[in-house]
Amino acid sequence: MDDSEIIRLYWERDEKAVAETDGKYGGYLRAIAKNILGSDEDAEECVNETYLNAWNSIPPQRPDSLAAFLGRIARNLSLNMYSRRRAAKRNYGETTAALDELSECVSGRENTESELDARELVGELNAFVGGLSEKKRYIFVRRYWYADSVSKIAEDIGLTQQNVSKILERLRKQLRARLSERGFDL
Repeated sequence: MDDSEIIRLYWERDEKAVAETDGKYGGYLRAIAKNILGSDEDAEECVNETYLNAWNSIPPQRPDSLAAFLGRIARNLSLNMYSRRRAAKRNYGETTAALDELSECVSGRENTESELDARELVGELNAFVGGLSEKKRYIFVRRYWYADSVSKIAEDIGLTQQNVSKILERLRKQLRARLSERGFDL
């Protein structure tokens, strides 16, 4: 079933929408959640919550890309669960490592201008990633959006872990320099 038909089912409030969504995107959503959370049980909980959020969001929303729409929901839910678990002192592996790596580029400080800064930061990040070569963009997104391990990325693209780590290190350095040049308080 194609995405427009699945979205139509959501609009018609047909429960078959959830089953069709799971059949088409369940594996994708579980991979996102498991990479962030490191637990099959927690990942399954996030995927189920993703379906509930999609059910409650469609309508009124009519996403252009169902995969991106669902992926964003699953990722945000997983990161929220990760934060709750981390606050409870439970370690979640690759997500901790990926977030720690990026923390040197993007601070988490809050101030009165933080909402405007966040929008500007998103624009700068998009421009940075958009300006990368296909291979570097792939590595960056796999590590910092999907929280894939360096070893998994290296295996998938045929590089050594050391090469991937070095590419990521250089990309973080470039990102930090770019953000610093544009006046972001790092």
